[in-house]
Amino acid sequence: MKNPHDIILKPLITEKSTALIEENKYTFVVGKNANKIEIKKAVEELFDVEVRAVNTINMKGKKRRVGVHQGYRPDWKKAVVTLQDGSKPIEIFE
Repeated sequence: MKNPHDIILKPLITEKSTALIEENKYTFVVGKNANKIEIKKAVEELFDVEVRAVNTINMKGKKRRVGVHQGYRPDWKKAVVTLQDGSKPIEIFE
């Protein structure tokens, strides 16, 4: 099994993800090759919570330009994790 720290890279803190915490949903940046089952097990192991559902989104890198040079930011993957009702909140987002 992969190391949970290789699957869950960092929490994603935006205005929208902060609003989702009210609905018991937490957003993370995850590894590109991580699947929903691995993400669920990693979150349960790292934060000692029960996960009900995992939704994943592949995000395309934005086009960036510096002077005459153009390029793209890297592609990345995010996961929205829904916790079971009655599960304790994840403290990292508090």
